[in-house]
Amino acid sequence: MRLLGVLGGMGWSATAEYYRRLNEGIDARLGGLHSARVLVHSLDFQPVDDAENAGDWDEMARLLVEGARSLQAGGAEGIILAANTMHVVADQVADAVDVPFLHIAEATARRVEASRQRKVGLLATLTTMSGDFYTTPFTQRGIEVILPEEAERPEVDRIIYEELVHGVIKDSSRRALRTVLQGMTDRGAECVVLAGTELGLLLEEDDCPVPLHDTTAIHVDQALDWMLTEG
Repeated sequence: MRLLGVLGGMGWSATAEYYRRLNEGIDARLGGLHSARVLVHSLDFQPVDDAENAGDWDEMARLLVEGARSLQAGGAEGIILAANTMHVVADQVADAVDVPFLHIAEATARRVEASRQRKVGLLATLTTMSGDFYTTPFTQRGIEVILPEEAERPEVDRIIYEELVHGVIKDSSRRALRTVLQGMTDRGAECVVLAGTELGLLLEEDDCPVPLHDTTAIHVDQALDWMLTEG
């Protein structure tokens, strides 16, 4: 089994979910007392968030590159970034290390393409919804991306950063996001991608009239396949 480096802490609840799912996946695939060979570098989220709020992508990249290089120095044979939004600097992180970098949006776009869904709703932070770093893997495959209405996006961002990142789950927020999901479906979305890493902690299939793609689950599946493939 290959040693996987997990660049996490953004936020910690998502990293904990990655760790749980990776180990459950290894247990399901190998049985016995097998567990995931994982090396975690958990960043302090505050400086990363400060860089995001300032639009200082160079500083964000510096922080994440430092963490990724630490994982590589510790023996990680491949790296995942356990945060959707921070993939805004994924290219810089991937270029800074000499081991494979498993990209969450690429994995998710492949899953949607395999499902033959051509219009996808995207639920995420403001940074993810306003840039093309996440949508490009979809549009390159001829998949149309539908976003929440502009007026709805700040509330989606608030729920992620003020609640879910801290492990806070509120029924009122679930109801609010259900309305957003219904709106994207009404505008033609055939499925919805939960592109906020913590969104899967709040939303389930029953909350959406069309299929949900949980990017954390998809990313973990990609990582498990890689971990159990001979190099």
